[in-house]
Amino acid sequence: MVENSKDTARARADLRFKKQEEAASVRQKAMAEYVAESDARQVKTNKLRALRLAKEAEDLANAAAAPAKKPARAKKK
Repeated sequence: MVENSKDTARARADLRFKKQEEAASVRQKAMAEYVAESDARQVKTNKLRALRLAKEAEDLANAAAAPAKKPARAKKK
């Protein structure tokens, strides 16, 4: 009888350990996905920022080269 209770206790401990290991594995996989998504988002943000800054610099250069237009006067009724 003592042998049986030791076996069941060991089986429960092994089962608990396996569940903890599986949970740790799932957490690690989820964290890796989160980090990969974050890195991809950062790369995309940096690319879009560079494109926006280049366009703003180009617009600024074009605006300085072109003469300023006078605003049209409103017609009186």
